[in-house]
Amino acid sequence: MRLYGKQWTRREIEARVGSVAQIGGVRRLTLTEGKEAGTEVIEVRTGAGLSFEIIPSKGMDISLAQLWGTPISWQASNGNAHPAFYEPEGTGWLRTASGGLLMTCGLAHAGSPSQDETGSYGLHGRVHHTPARNVCIREEWVGDELEWSVSGIVEETAIFGSKLRLTRELSGKLGDNRIAIRDKVENFGFRPAEHMMLYHFNFGFPLLGEWTEIRLPEADREVRADGGGAALESSVSWEAPNPDAEETVFYHSLRREAVDEKGMAKATIVQPEFPTAGGTRATEVSLSWSADTLPLLVQWRMPGAGEHVLGLEPSNCRVEGRESERLRGGLFVLEPGQSVNYRLELNVD
Repeated sequence: MRLYGKQWTRREIEARVGSVAQIGGVRRLTLTEGKEAGTEVIEVRTGAGLSFEIIPSKGMDISLAQLWGTPISWQASNGNAHPAFYEPEGTGWLRTASGGLLMTCGLAHAGSPSQDETGSYGLHGRVHHTPARNVCIREEWVGDELEWSVSGIVEETAIFGSKLRLTRELSGKLGDNRIAIRDKVENFGFRPAEHMMLYHFNFGFPLLGEWTEIRLPEADREVRADGGGAALESSVSWEAPNPDAEETVFYHSLRREAVDEKGMAKATIVQPEFPTAGGTRATEVSLSWSADTLPLLVQWRMPGAGEHVLGLEPSNCRVEGRESERLRGGLFVLEPGQSVNYRLELNVD
């Protein structure tokens, strides 16, 4: 493996530590105070500077992410509130959403509260507040590389309603500041099921600053109708906190030239003055995703005070809700027994 600027064999590393956990690895924790009490956390340290928290209690999503002890994610004031406090109606999601590096929105609904003949759907759906089962941690030497993975299953079901199952695996290796996410969503019911999916990645201070540059893939771009007259040019820059700032949503419909040979599109945040223990250094955080199953990048720009966050959100839908999506041409439907695969990667350099 490559670690601390040089290549090592497995035995060279093992000779220098009592336990490889001294360098990095995966461990399970449980929070104990306030609204967070009982929330499960899986802490991952890559040994190369990147560390982050996977939350099995909340859809196998990712909460705080740090680089050399400095945050790259935005954390909501709610903390990692236990899903028992979740209010599914209307915009109640906002009271317990964790922020963090990733909040998954879906599986039957993503976006604004909506209602149709199948029922009432609150903001961004239920999956972010649904605990996972069959949670499994793996750490395994493969030659001279120590690979890790965390997997689990999240189900969204209703009697007489849709039955959707998310199987998620997050993986990487020691010495590598990369997170690979492999998701499969399947309809294990016996009727067609409408499926909306949005990956709500949240980036914050000090990765975001007045000198931050946002590099977006080639796309046809537009501002959401209630964007307050925001200019498209503002989608690639950042600014100091403004208590009077209003959120803006941009839609980036991917063009063919945005997709690489592996079928992935990419957006990158560049911070030329990211803080480190010895000063600052140029740092890039890149998010890649499977363009065939996530053809739209939703960008949430909120440079407010407290809510000071940039959302990069690969998606198979817009965020106006089910009714609006149906009027635009229909929701994505999974037939009985059908599944769809999503691939995402986060790289930090």
